[in-house]
Amino acid sequence: MDGVKVFAPASVANIAVGYDILGLALDQPGDDVIINEGNTPGIKITEIRGAKGKLPYEIEKNTAGYSAMRLLQHLGKTDLPIHMEIHKKMKLGTGMGSSAASAVAGVYGINEYLGCPLSKAELLRFAVEGEQIADGAFHADNVAPSLLGGLVLIRDNESLDFKKIHVPQGLCVTMIYPHIKILTRDSRAVLNETVPLSTVIKQTGNLASFIAGMFTSDFDLIRKSLQDLMIEPQRAHLIPYFYEIKNNALNHGALGFSISGAGPSMFALCQNTIDAENILNSSLALLKDRNVKCDCFISNINLEGAYKY
Repeated sequence: MDGVKVFAPASVANIAVGYDILGLALDQPGDDVIINEGNTPGIKITEIRGAKGKLPYEIEKNTAGYSAMRLLQHLGKTDLPIHMEIHKKMKLGTGMGSSAASAVAGVYGINEYLGCPLSKAELLRFAVEGEQIADGAFHADNVAPSLLGGLVLIRDNESLDFKKIHVPQGLCVTMIYPHIKILTRDSRAVLNETVPLSTVIKQTGNLASFIAGMFTSDFDLIRKSLQDLMIEPQRAHLIPYFYEIKNNALNHGALGFSISGAGPSMFALCQNTIDAENILNSSLALLKDRNVKCDCFISNINLEGAYKY
């Protein structure tokens, strides 16, 4: 069989109001996976680039390898001779779904190599199982947008019942990645398991209003709704100068601003590229003054998700 090369994009999870149930796909960065015919039965990872030796070659311990293996098990084709190359095009631990992108690229690449026996939606569970290898949690808020594209709401993580949400034209994201390290497990460890009922009510209202604003392209409603009352206040201290960066973004026109996934990356949801560029430039200046090294970029919301080159 002919080999295939696929790409799976980075993603922003939680989107302030949807902890573990809401995520969107970015245009870049992301991961490439190349699938070719092997010379011995079974799937084997032959090369990993861009990870600086931090990712395992063992199929059962690698997010791309494990998601691919689960699909092959489902199809009863575990004896097929397959070689997999993983090209990491994004840093680990940025809060932009690095492990999810690898898991998606692995299973999507195998599906393309076999002639697409399953739909993207049918691949979702295998990709989530792959990402679970990295952070121990079964949730699809990074995996689903990376695979399916756009903005995705996960109604229920156990059943992986999801709904793609309308994205208004022109909406884009400014990403800010300070060069600090926050592990997903550590970021989850700081969270309190109980939340006051009054906070839950307000947050539920914000989530519902945000979804309504997206479907109706009501930017004023989106702006009022994008407020995280539950998770952000508990994690903000992990990111130096977080509230200064956030206030700067809001003052320069952001519809909303919060932590991307477990952090340390942050995102500003913007109505247009002019606001996005102003936020990018002012954030760079602010962090330079604070002697914080960072990367910033602007991305459209990727509506396609994973694709074959």
